[in-house]
Amino acid sequence: MIVERKRDLRLKKIAAHGFLILFLAAIIFPFLVILSISFREGNFAVGTLLPTNPTLEHWSLALGIPFTRADGTLVEPPYPVLLWLWNSVKLGLLAGAGVLAISTISAYAFSRVRFRGRSSLLDSLFIVQMFPTTLALVAIYAIFDSMSEVSPALGIDSHLAVVLVYWSGVVMHIWTLKGYFDGIDPALDKAAAIDGATPWQTFRHIFLPLAVPMMSVVFVLVFIGAINDYPVASVLLRSQDKLTLAVGSRLYLNEMRYLWGDFAAAAILSGVPITIVFLVAQRYLVSGLSEGSVKG
Repeated sequence: MIVERKRDLRLKKIAAHGFLILFLAAIIFPFLVILSISFREGNFAVGTLLPTNPTLEHWSLALGIPFTRADGTLVEPPYPVLLWLWNSVKLGLLAGAGVLAISTISAYAFSRVRFRGRSSLLDSLFIVQMFPTTLALVAIYAIFDSMSEVSPALGIDSHLAVVLVYWSGVVMHIWTLKGYFDGIDPALDKAAAIDGATPWQTFRHIFLPLAVPMMSVVFVLVFIGAINDYPVASVLLRSQDKLTLAVGSRLYLNEMRYLWGDFAAAAILSGVPITIVFLVAQRYLVSGLSEGSVKG
């Protein structure tokens, strides 16, 4: 039996906690800088970490509220930040729900249903997914530009077009959920079949409840990816009222002027829906794990 001295154990704990504190400080420091810029007077990127004369001007404009300065000047919000935020949330929810539905059903089929060409199809999807979406931006633009002549709802400057592109990234999540379904005991399928359950009933009442933790992870990843996406949304969206916050925030930094303060406030707002969705999904993740351990 190995006995470790208390002094050595205490030193290791201090070193581990010190490293963790330094690591968290390195992660949080950029956020603190952005937060400081959002409260500074003017639109300057340089300055002290603690603003000397903090102001709520940038936050007021980001929330769509006109701001009256000390000299009586009324400043109107330059851009519809809240509308952009809603567009981002809407696209994130639609993308997350669609990818989750497609990937869950497809993963169950690849994991439990035996059909000809299953392995070849899985390998083909994996190879296609190796190429990032940004490499196909020219083709994506050409396809949806042609679709504009057939239906404006499926063409350029349409949220539906952006969602369809997001849905195309479903292959990676199919592989993730398939691996999760492969780890479930096949005896559950046989027991459900003996009880007279159809394949859909087995999937709905047995596999879905067990897959809640992994489904939560998939939804959060897709939602965050859609919120932070810039290349696809910047190519397909044109009108100012249809832009996402990631694309619209770029208007604060044009060649004529750089509105760093307004940009910082809008950037922090973009993290609010991600934080909320992560907290909600984390609650379901914990409950799903605990229920699975009890029922298993």
